[in-house]
Amino acid sequence: MYFTSIISFVIILFIQHTYEQDQDSVPNSYEIREHSINRPYPGVFSTGSSHWHLVGNTLVTDRYIRLTSDSQSKAGGLWNMIPVAYPDWEMHVNYKVHGTGKELFGDGFVIWYARDPKLSGPVFGYQDYFHGLAIIMDTYSNHNGPHNHAHPYISAMVNNGSLHYDHDRDGTHTIINGCEAPFRGRETDTLVAIRYQNDRLTISTDIEGKNVWKECFSASDVHLPSHYYFGFTSATGDLSDNHDIISVHTYQLETSEQRRNEDRKNIIPNAPGAEAERPHIEDPSGSGWSALKIFFLILFLIIVCLGVGIGAYYYMNKRQYHRARFY
Repeated sequence: MYFTSIISFVIILFIQHTYEQDQDSVPNSYEIREHSINRPYPGVFSTGSSHWHLVGNTLVTDRYIRLTSDSQSKAGGLWNMIPVAYPDWEMHVNYKVHGTGKELFGDGFVIWYARDPKLSGPVFGYQDYFHGLAIIMDTYSNHNGPHNHAHPYISAMVNNGSLHYDHDRDGTHTIINGCEAPFRGRETDTLVAIRYQNDRLTISTDIEGKNVWKECFSASDVHLPSHYYFGFTSATGDLSDNHDIISVHTYQLETSEQRRNEDRKNIIPNAPGAEAERPHIEDPSGSGWSALKIFFLILFLIIVCLGVGIGAYYYMNKRQYHRARFY
């Protein structure tokens, strides 16, 4: 019995170690420690020379870095302060989004590759009209149009400082691509991989604890400069959730000599469909909503007509009464 217990324990440790190695390793690459973070966190933030800076309401425990807690009107961020000098990279983020809300919760968080770190604003806690790449992990649908999609939803937006992120429409008119990904409230580890290589952006997920990456979407002709910064932000409003970062592993990918020798600092961020904001297309109202509006309009007119009729009837009766007394 004792021997069996020892064998079982060894097997569990082996499986866990294999899982961590497989999940965190990337072929033909090596991890950049300066752009990675893992437990224990207190040692990371204990010195003034830390590569990682906290913003807003972010708090650190021994188990997670919480960008926002499950409370209204909170905003927080985690930013790496070393610019990314290599052109091709891959980032694996272990995160957890959860809270007490069953039907209403939000809003999600964003993984940034941005020119200006540690700024605050209306886009999940970061500034609008930003420069760079945003991977938006959106958990609440603000947009009710017919081209709506289920949430949670992962999407990407590339901005050169000229685009407005329309939060009320979930960025529908400015995102490159996206996919549905039910990552909120999972009991298993939830991970996302962001790969940028040879001007191609690929987003993959592992939200079922199977140690297998599933491609979310891919986009080509995505041009990003070097020397931008990695970051994470989140914000809550009337709705709230816990948005936790568990670990970040960043890898420098194999790059051609020509690409390494390019001057990529001055590249203007751009991607197909992201050069200029598309005009808003108003959502046609559904038949149920139209019928409801017509019903209330007719009801209002009936009430007005009844009011006018009753008032006129009362006025005429009163006038006839005074005439009768006068004669």
